[in-house]
Amino acid sequence: MLEWMLMPLKRYADFNGRSRRKEYWSFFLLNLIVSAVSLGPIYGVLIGNMSSMATADPGNFEAAAASGFQFADHPIATAMAALGALWTLFVLVPGIALTVRRLHDRDMSGWWYLGFIVASIIPLVGILAALALLVLMFLEGTKGPNRFGDDPKGAGTGDVFS
Repeated sequence: MLEWMLMPLKRYADFNGRSRRKEYWSFFLLNLIVSAVSLGPIYGVLIGNMSSMATADPGNFEAAAASGFQFADHPIATAMAALGALWTLFVLVPGIALTVRRLHDRDMSGWWYLGFIVASIIPLVGILAALALLVLMFLEGTKGPNRFGDDPKGAGTGDVFS
């Protein structure tokens, strides 16, 4: 499983070829785990600060603001936030390349991804575009070779009933 998680990092900026669902969703899981680990301490600090803000005097705005979140008071949360930001920058290009290769597996041009990104800027249409892209990532790729390369599953090109 770890092999599939790290494969997009090995193919860092390779926008050619095809990628399986297993590669895409394993990389998604890796990013989910890293996000949970890096954001966990930040959420813990924020929840703790929210409870202290709830006990502050509501009539005293300065006291309520002073009890809010201060990164300087929480160096671990600051370090984890910085690591999370660096991870996001590190996986940006491999994530885009992987999505393009996943679209290639469906025999779609990678330019469709740019179309989904542009459509996501439009209110309400963005929700539909995100759902459509999600559905495309779940669908199986075309069997056999297509214009973007051989089947990554290694399926034969012969017909079943021939």
